[in-house]
Amino acid sequence: MIRLERYRSEKRGEWDVFVKHARNSLFLFERDYMDYHSDRFSDHSLLFYEEDELLAVLPANERDGELHSHQGLTFGGLLIGEKAKQHSVNDCLEALAGYMKENGLHRLHYKCVPHVFHRQPAEEDLYTLFRMGAVTEAVAASTVIDLKNPYKMTKGRKAQISRARREGVSIRIAEEKEEYSRFIELENAVLSERHDTRAVHSAEELFLLHSRFPEQIRLYEALYGGELIAGCVVYVNPQTLHTQYMAANETARQLGALDLAVAAVMEDYRESHAFLDFGISTERDGKELNGGLIAQKESFGGRTNVYVRLGLEMG
Repeated sequence: MIRLERYRSEKRGEWDVFVKHARNSLFLFERDYMDYHSDRFSDHSLLFYEEDELLAVLPANERDGELHSHQGLTFGGLLIGEKAKQHSVNDCLEALAGYMKENGLHRLHYKCVPHVFHRQPAEEDLYTLFRMGAVTEAVAASTVIDLKNPYKMTKGRKAQISRARREGVSIRIAEEKEEYSRFIELENAVLSERHDTRAVHSAEELFLLHSRFPEQIRLYEALYGGELIAGCVVYVNPQTLHTQYMAANETARQLGALDLAVAAVMEDYRESHAFLDFGISTERDGKELNGGLIAQKESFGGRTNVYVRLGLEMG
């Protein structure tokens, strides 16, 4: 028999300890990350117990009578403990369906953790949701490099990296708040020009998260003549790196500065990590592909991995 409890602050320590050891977990599911924007979401995260043993947790929020894998996170379905097996996850998700009906939540929107982030296989949830009648709501194309066995970079990408080195572009890992502020200014200028949007995080928020997770959130700056011209923010997870932001001004694009920054990330983590995930190159729930953007990422030696969102009506 599975017992569900809604997350409350008294459960913070238990939640974080579980998250650190779950088979498919990342640091962004720890409460120090999740709660930085708690004012924007109605948190409805859940803990799943079998008797007194915690088997799984679900980072989630509710909106308009629906339960979402937390909308403040890129992805994050059921985080599964080491002892949970297929029948345990079946029981957890069936209990979730009953809980949602009892609490007037009529639809589940479920963003799976992509398998490249798993410490150990952890796709029991996908099988269970298929059996329960879940439908695919979105499929977004991300680009992932196998750091241990990458495809070769294109000649053009290698040439840009070489040019950046010849021109004297240097790479530095940022530590100060002012450096994060300069990067977000650059990121917002690029996003505004090309996509009429802005970064999800403010400079203050991003630096706050870096201060809470200094080894997991790192900003690689590309400097030319002492000035920031490109950079990338990398989320360092146990199995897989994720580029949360990448930005380059016109000078950087001409010199290959962002290419050099990405190459530095790959070199720093080649021995310790399995994959580098560049993030998605799609819009409108995956229906629209940015061909130029995905081709740029593929030129580093990456290929497609998908982010999937499933939907399940509770009847």
